[in-house]
Amino acid sequence: MGTSGPEPHRAACYCSFVSMRTAAVLTVSDSSSRGERADLSGPATADLLRQSGFEVTHQEIVPDEQAAIEAELIRLSERVQLIVTTGGTGLAARDVTPEATRAVCSKLVEGIPERMRAEGAAQTPFAMLSRGVCGVRGRSLILNLPGSPNGALESLRAVLHILPHATDLLAGKTGHQEG
Repeated sequence: MGTSGPEPHRAACYCSFVSMRTAAVLTVSDSSSRGERADLSGPATADLLRQSGFEVTHQEIVPDEQAAIEAELIRLSERVQLIVTTGGTGLAARDVTPEATRAVCSKLVEGIPERMRAEGAAQTPFAMLSRGVCGVRGRSLILNLPGSPNGALESLRAVLHILPHATDLLAGKTGHQEG
C-alpha cells in the first residue's frame, strides 16, 4: 500500500474545485465602496450566474483603484473558477478595471468581450465605448462587464453560454464537444 502520489488532501481540494462551477462577482465602484450608492449591478449579475448553474461564493465591492482591484482579483482567482467584474470599464480617468485585469492575467481571451460589444451595439451605440477584457489567471477566468445593471446583464447574457465550457477547459477538461 505504499504507493506514491498526490497527497489525499490536495487531491480532494482539486477535485472539489473542478467538480463545481464556482464564481465571484467583484463590483468596482468608488461610491458603492463608500456606501454612498447601492450596488445594483453586482447582485443582478450574481443572480444571473446562479440561474445559470454557477455557485456564487463571493460578492465584493472595491473602489476604482488599480492596486485594490488587482489584489482582489488575485485573491479571488485562488478560490473560484470564474470572476465577473462590474464597473470601471469606461473612458473616465478612474476606470481602470481592464488595466488591473490585464496586469494579473497570463492570457487574454479577446473573443468574449468582442462578442459582448457586438451584441451590445445592437442595443446602444455606447456599447462600443466599453473597454472590458477577459483573461485567464491560473485556472480562473476573469470577465469585465460594464457598471450599469442593464449593460452588465446584457453583456453577460451575450456570452453566458460559453462560460461553462471555458471554465471546464481551465479545469483541465479538454475533450472537444461536437456541435
